[in-house]
Amino acid sequence: MKKLWMVWLALGMAVACSQPPSGKMPITEFDPQAMPENAVLVDVRTPEEFGEGHLDGAQNINWMSPEFANQWQDISKDRTVYVYCKVGGRSAKAAHFLDSLGYNVVDLTGGWDAYKAAQ
Repeated sequence: MKKLWMVWLALGMAVACSQPPSGKMPITEFDPQAMPENAVLVDVRTPEEFGEGHLDGAQNINWMSPEFANQWQDISKDRTVYVYCKVGGRSAKAAHFLDSLGYNVVDLTGGWDAYKAAQ
């Protein structure tokens, strides 16, 4: 019985460790340089907000744009998507939306304001 339990534990750990990250992560713990190679970093703020400063390597896909859903067609669902906004509201909505489309999404909670405050 003990051996069977150990096999299940090892199998569970192997599966958990092989899956890409998902869910939420405080933006203050995020390191763009350590992002997985197949990941994409997306700032869902407006272009004006994005122009005032953003994380290195981020691309801007405006949550408020009526074209928001269409702008994801070129991003493979095999990639992990890290999203952030100003304080966390828009990125949470975007993460939920993208998750419903089958993307693996990590919402960088706290947003740009938390990131800047921690610098």
